[in-house]
Amino acid sequence: MGAKPRILFLCGRRAGKELLPAEAEPFFEIVRVTSRARALTLLQREKFDAIFVSAEHFEEAIRFGRLLENNRVLEGMPDGVAVVDSASTVIWTNDQLQRWSHPGNIVGETLFTALGGPEIVGGSDAPFASALAMRAPASSTLKTRESEYYNLHAAPLADHDDQPSHLVVTIRDVTKETEQRQRLDAIQAAGREMAELTAEHVFSLSVEDRKEFLKARILQYIQELLKFDVVEIRLLDPKTGELRPLLEHGMDPEASQRALYASPERNGVTGFVAATGISYLCEDTTKDKLYLQGAQGAKSSLTVPLVLDRQTIGTFNVESPKLKGFTDEDVLFVETFCRGLATALNTLDLLAAQKTSAVQISTEEIHSKVAKPIDEIVRDAFKLVKKEMLVDPESRETLQRLIENASHIKEVIRQSAQESEPSPEEVNGKHKLAGRRVLVVDPQEEFRKSAHTLLEPHGCEVVAVDSGEIAEWLYTVNDRQHPYDLVMAEMKLPDMTAFELLCKLKTKTHKQRVPMIFTKDFCYDPGHQLKKAVEQGHTPKACIVKPFNPPYLLEVVEHVLDWSSGGKA
Repeated sequence: MGAKPRILFLCGRRAGKELLPAEAEPFFEIVRVTSRARALTLLQREKFDAIFVSAEHFEEAIRFGRLLENNRVLEGMPDGVAVVDSASTVIWTNDQLQRWSHPGNIVGETLFTALGGPEIVGGSDAPFASALAMRAPASSTLKTRESEYYNLHAAPLADHDDQPSHLVVTIRDVTKETEQRQRLDAIQAAGREMAELTAEHVFSLSVEDRKEFLKARILQYIQELLKFDVVEIRLLDPKTGELRPLLEHGMDPEASQRALYASPERNGVTGFVAATGISYLCEDTTKDKLYLQGAQGAKSSLTVPLVLDRQTIGTFNVESPKLKGFTDEDVLFVETFCRGLATALNTLDLLAAQKTSAVQISTEEIHSKVAKPIDEIVRDAFKLVKKEMLVDPESRETLQRLIENASHIKEVIRQSAQESEPSPEEVNGKHKLAGRRVLVVDPQEEFRKSAHTLLEPHGCEVVAVDSGEIAEWLYTVNDRQHPYDLVMAEMKLPDMTAFELLCKLKTKTHKQRVPMIFTKDFCYDPGHQLKKAVEQGHTPKACIVKPFNPPYLLEVVEHVLDWSSGGKA
């Protein structure tokens, strides 16, 4: 005789054996459960030939039938769906959530383990416990180690009138929306930083070429970081109404020198935008009557006014070889960028392009204003590099260049003013930081900022990051062409110790002496890191207690630079 047919019996807590004929017992294997959640768990894990629901609990039967019917619908949803118990153990999941998790069946694991241990970065700190305790839905925002973002919504699944013991969890991928918001926030933050520059930070240049050099570097910034291959910026002469070229790249020579005026007629899209103060998205250049050829092969364009104090002061134009090459999102980003750009251009006196005089930028002030946005760009670019590393080598190389270019922006601005008077420190020869590249690793923003403030006035380039992983990547990827001359690392980093970072850098670069300074909040050495480093040949005078004492900081920096060049420890 073969195996007995298996019947799943959802009987409810008040139902008994009498609901099934006693004669059925010898012929069937009957598995009794008292809750829908438990029944769903068994259906997920085991095979049954039939389901029997107590007729005395008709409403329960309807609910369970709907649950099974909805199960088929949930399998095709774009959102992840799971049923978890009070310990957050997965007892059922749809295909989408399974795809977002690690390979293999995740039933029986805790949901957070299945998702790779994501960090809760918003909403409820304990969504499952909160939903069960309050008998009400709770939501959280999760961030995975791969920098993907999910919105988690947990709702209690009650059986009868008892305290709920299971939750229905829906998870939605909001990575794109979050990255867009973060990018917009970064643009807005950079705009605010630029806008804080005032006239007292600007003084006259003596050489016109210096201004032209700076403009070329601004163009490079736009091209590399905003990914625009064809760019044109024109500034409005308020007296004549002429839109004079300031920056251009990729435009036809004839088009870049074309005389244009702020007029809605016969002056192309640029004249229309300058006259109306309204952004213009040209989706098909062959069909748009306003469009005048700017770049050869351009099939779409986006032109945005540069507005300052409600007055249009110029235009910002980008062109694409693709039809409908710009989205509504691009319009938002460019408009946001241009608000900061207009203020910065005005502040730096670049609007006076027709003047024979020029301006000298206070490099120390610019360093302090752009330090944080540049550090954020480097960090975010690294995250993209890590995410794409095993997928698209071309994208990886592009992002590596982005990291390199971003880290050099402050140095490029400094170089634009090399003809300025030397600082007292340079005249007296009191330090050796001029022209050096310094990598700072500290999880605390105040000390990253402090490093910028204390070191950059001495003519060095500082890049500050918050983890050892990013520091390791930056140091090794730049080691051949643009090596760092010094590393300042907090002893207790989020992902490793400073000594572990030192060992990784020595292994990756095959250097006997890596110029690293250990920084710490207190006077003791956690894990005897400096002692271990000294045992491996590191200089013992390479440790600084925070907050930094400026004279002593410079003294230690100079010592470590000398030591790394072959001097005595």
